[in-house]
Amino acid sequence: AGPPFLALPAAMLAGALSGFVTAFLQTRMGVPSILAGIITNTGLYTVNLMAMGWKSSASLMKKDTIFSLSKGLFAGTPLDGFWGRWYELILSAAVTILAGVVLYLFLGTRLGLSIRATGDNRDMVRASSVNPTFTITVGLCVANSLTGLAGCLTGLVNKSCDINLGTGMVTVALASLIIGETMFGRFSMGLRIFGVIVGSCIY
Repeated sequence: AGPPFLALPAAMLAGALSGFVTAFLQTRMGVPSILAGIITNTGLYTVNLMAMGWKSSASLMKKDTIFSLSKGLFAGTPLDGFWGRWYELILSAAVTILAGVVLYLFLGTRLGLSIRATGDNRDMVRASSVNPTFTITVGLCVANSLTGLAGCLTGLVNKSCDINLGTGMVTVALASLIIGETMFGRFSMGLRIFGVIVGSCIY
């Protein structure tokens, strides 16, 4: 329910909130990082069911989405045939590239560099008068907002949503990282982000 163009921001906000819960469990409650993620993921199962009307699957066939609304964007123009065939892929690629660019710009800021440094050496960051609890929280919120964006796009493209749609996604994510780093190495952050995108396409 609601305006179709709000689906992606709402999914990102929900993802960021789940990231905050994970960070709270990890930094404030002393729960190990892997276990904190498992606890949050388990809790989100019920949240997802509630969002889907307490059904294990939901259809979007008769719902307006950003994809269905943009299908006739170039109707009556020379691009109509091409756009009508590839509009879903083009829109998905555009959103992915935009998210990658924004992430690249963010990781180049002072806060982004602090988050990257926290992942490498938390003690060094703490010695540099940077609060690792804050950087971990922001990092998890950003990462989970991108996860929410990806999940929303997947559901919109498939025109349906299933409660078990995310099963096995950790394997896909790890495989994408490995393929991307193998192809492009571990050099600049821009190449790393591009490598992950290419790795996921290859996988």
